[in-house]
Amino acid sequence: MYAITGSELLELTEVPDPVPAPDEVLVRVSTAGVNRADVLQRAGLYPPPPGASEILGLEVSGHIEALGSQVAGWTVGEPVCALLSGGGYAEKVAVPASQLLPIPDGVSLRDAAGLPEVACTVMSNVFGAAELQPGELLLIHGGSSGVGTHAIQVAKAFGARVAVTARNPEKLARCAELGADLLIDYSYEDFVAALSPHGGADVILDVVGADYLPRNIDVLAVGGRLVVIGLQGGRKGELDLGKLLGKRGAVLGTTLRARPTYGLGSKAEVVSSTREGTWPMISSGAVKPVIDSVYPLAEAGAAHDRMTSGGSVGKILLEVG
Repeated sequence: MYAITGSELLELTEVPDPVPAPDEVLVRVSTAGVNRADVLQRAGLYPPPPGASEILGLEVSGHIEALGSQVAGWTVGEPVCALLSGGGYAEKVAVPASQLLPIPDGVSLRDAAGLPEVACTVMSNVFGAAELQPGELLLIHGGSSGVGTHAIQVAKAFGARVAVTARNPEKLARCAELGADLLIDYSYEDFVAALSPHGGADVILDVVGADYLPRNIDVLAVGGRLVVIGLQGGRKGELDLGKLLGKRGAVLGTTLRARPTYGLGSKAEVVSSTREGTWPMISSGAVKPVIDSVYPLAEAGAAHDRMTSGGSVGKILLEVG
């Protein structure tokens, strides 16, 4: 486990405007999304990948201000949202054109800032790595988080069943409103006991890591897939390989930020599949952004405190422009 402190150290400062590379666009930022990775980076626990901006922020919405010489298919002034490797807590950010997404129909420019990270995370893990199928049961740990609230809606729209863990009745009620079928309060309920009568989980989306590893294996259905995308409960756990083999199960670990920009398994591939698979669900209204709160950029520390308090449901945003 780790303790997170130091939100009071965040401050606004002047830096040079970024200059887009030939394959990049310059976006004037309207709103930035807040993610747990930002909190970890601030605490020195999650450094940016080589070449990425050291400024916090993994997703934004805004308007295109300039195009790199090799960029086609986008226009100056166009409203967009974008998946970043860093740099979102700023007035301007340079981003590869392959990581841009249009604003979905019916979604405000502000709320769109909360979509790229969660949508790409869910698409690449639940549907890419784990290959969730209609009718299967998806267990989401942290169902009230930004990723969780999005995953519930997308999985239901896809025809899957959804179970979630969350900490209190209010959060579980919000998950139920979004379509979750099975609600588990982890403060007093054991998710293994809760799901065993249902045959276990075909896919588990886990942000906890080590603390949940043995029980996640226990609750996997035959042929089940456990996808670990976070380590809030530690890095090292004990894995019973006999149980895993007996269930013909799989344990998968993935990250999004460290993926290459282009090529096999790249951010460009993830963004493309997300636009193709998830954006129509959002434009139809089947999937909606879930926004917990919005803070001015100058109050980024308070936004981080809101995230670490455990009280938020959905995405926390920062208004920039």
